[in-house]
Amino acid sequence: MSRNAAVNDTKPKKPAELSWLMRLLVVIEKAGNKLPHPFWLFLSLAVVVMALSAIFSATGLQAVNPATEETVTVTNLFSTESLREIVAGATNNFVTFPPLGLVLIVLIGVAVAEQSGLIPAMLRGTIAGASPKWITFIVALAGTAASIASDASYMIMIPLGGLAFKAVGRNPMLGCLVAYAATSGGYSAAPMVNSMDTILGGLSTSAAQIIEPDYVVSPLANFYFNFISMFVVAAAVTLVTELLLSKRADQIELDEPDENDPENFDVKMALDSNEKRGMVIAVLSIVACAAILFFLALPKGSFLRDEAGGFGPESGLMAGIAAIIGFGFFIVGIVYGYATGSIKKTSDIPDMMGKGLLPFVPVIVLFFAASQFLALFKMSSLGEILAIKGAEFFGSLETGTFVILLGGWLLVALGALFLTSGSGLWTLMAPVLVPMFMLLSISPETTQALYRIGDSTTNIISPMSPYFVVVLGFIQRYKRDAGIGTVLSFTIPLSFAMFVLWGLLFFIWWSIGIPWGPGSATSYHMG
Repeated sequence: MSRNAAVNDTKPKKPAELSWLMRLLVVIEKAGNKLPHPFWLFLSLAVVVMALSAIFSATGLQAVNPATEETVTVTNLFSTESLREIVAGATNNFVTFPPLGLVLIVLIGVAVAEQSGLIPAMLRGTIAGASPKWITFIVALAGTAASIASDASYMIMIPLGGLAFKAVGRNPMLGCLVAYAATSGGYSAAPMVNSMDTILGGLSTSAAQIIEPDYVVSPLANFYFNFISMFVVAAAVTLVTELLLSKRADQIELDEPDENDPENFDVKMALDSNEKRGMVIAVLSIVACAAILFFLALPKGSFLRDEAGGFGPESGLMAGIAAIIGFGFFIVGIVYGYATGSIKKTSDIPDMMGKGLLPFVPVIVLFFAASQFLALFKMSSLGEILAIKGAEFFGSLETGTFVILLGGWLLVALGALFLTSGSGLWTLMAPVLVPMFMLLSISPETTQALYRIGDSTTNIISPMSPYFVVVLGFIQRYKRDAGIGTVLSFTIPLSFAMFVLWGLLFFIWWSIGIPWGPGSATSYHMG
């Protein structure tokens, strides 16, 4: 087929000629584009909450909290006393917003590990030299683990996936798409605590405290589940790729490489001797840090234990896990940097910290708006009443917990098609889902684990995702006439497989009653 013919075949179809699935995605894209920026969305919702508080306060809306047996009434946020409290508390709402401090302290350490080159080297070292037989699974597994690099993981993994597939004689387009699906779909499946765990845990804590003021959802709340999920997500991606997508990829004729467009995309695969030496020293430093932590926690009177001598939520280890993780990344990143020469003087370290935090400035801006919205929502008592009424409704239906969880799972998956920011969507959903499910004896940790699946797996098929455009740009370097339909033809089967297999893991895990993480039960008991 000539190049002109190929181009003609990929001309945009008229709406009437589009398949039902493509028409649906067009509707989703148009609807999503009409949504305001999340910053304005949360501020607008804050105004809506104030208006609703005035209306429902006037109507005398109330509910009885079964956890405390107290009658909850709506607070009118337009009253003089409420307005005074809103103005006086704006700064405190932001400063004490649970995810803010947790995320910053983790990111400071991760920034050093990333800017020194440690995290990119770890990901490249995982893929370089992989067996052709295992290349799909290894790329997928590395993609799920790449979340330790936060959003930078996309820019690292997508080109690496293409190069890895090309190195073993397979279609590099498929490698890019496998890496994208695993990185995005498995963003919540990771081998260690990352910034997303701290964000979700903080938001879940705020929501849970609507019902129980002292409840805390640790960044380790879903650690066990996340670790196993990493392999399930990689397996799902591998099965669909090898059984279905590889056949489709073999039928695609790639363009000749553009001489003006370097094939390696400025990314090299193999580690050089200096990087290998740095990796060995970094691994030794990780072992040393783990050993020090172990011996510090060993004595029964250790500051890392709680008053009872255990490792409960109030222990130094669990309460300070974000700082411990952040400090670990900080130390190991410095060790790698000095070993490889990427850090030459001590002043390089704070520069790396500042540079690494820059991509997260928009998140901090979003946190300001989100913190005000959540504070007003909690102050009005609308969230608590909505949760109570919702729990009463589901209780009257006499549906099993399985059906309730299934409904929540599908609701999150649908919402993620329109609002692809994981933290943004959970900011909206947590204040309702978490307390409502608590009143139905479902723990906040269970609700959070359910959210991870619904949110992560449908992101990859949403044109609203900024990284949807990124992967399209990378595959167009191999086939210039590839379009949105090309990406969707590969990502829809991958999304469905992850959604189903990961969902099965969740419900099996929940039915057995395995803790989601240290001290994280599947059920919640009031009182």
